[in-house]
Amino acid sequence: MSIPNNLKYTKSHEWVRLEDDGTATIGITQHAQELLGDMVFVETPAVGRQLKQSDECAVVESVKAAADVYAPITGEVTAANQELASAPEKINQDAYAAWLFRLKPANTADLEKLLDSAGYQKLLESEDH
Repeated sequence: MSIPNNLKYTKSHEWVRLEDDGTATIGITQHAQELLGDMVFVETPAVGRQLKQSDECAVVESVKAAADVYAPITGEVTAANQELASAPEKINQDAYAAWLFRLKPANTADLEKLLDSAGYQKLLESEDH
């Protein structure tokens, strides 16, 4: 399984990419979408919503289960991927391209507290045992 090096990760299987404009793009990891299976529904947070780290802010539903998505960092939602409403399967096709929402971070230092790709790999290995 590929775990891109340019992203940060959470223990609840979200990924975060800091963009050049200072916003953070968030999605669910390849591992999360594999566990869930075929996506059938995605609910993203409203633009303008203020999120605190660990807030439940989105839902992804598959043929197997529904799962909450948590805010990896504190910030304001600046964009939501509306394309996923009609094409949730894009998450299955490429979990790292099918972002859910973007945030303007309250504090970019919060990103440093997230897992890097090696840390996320170790987390996955510990969950498999």
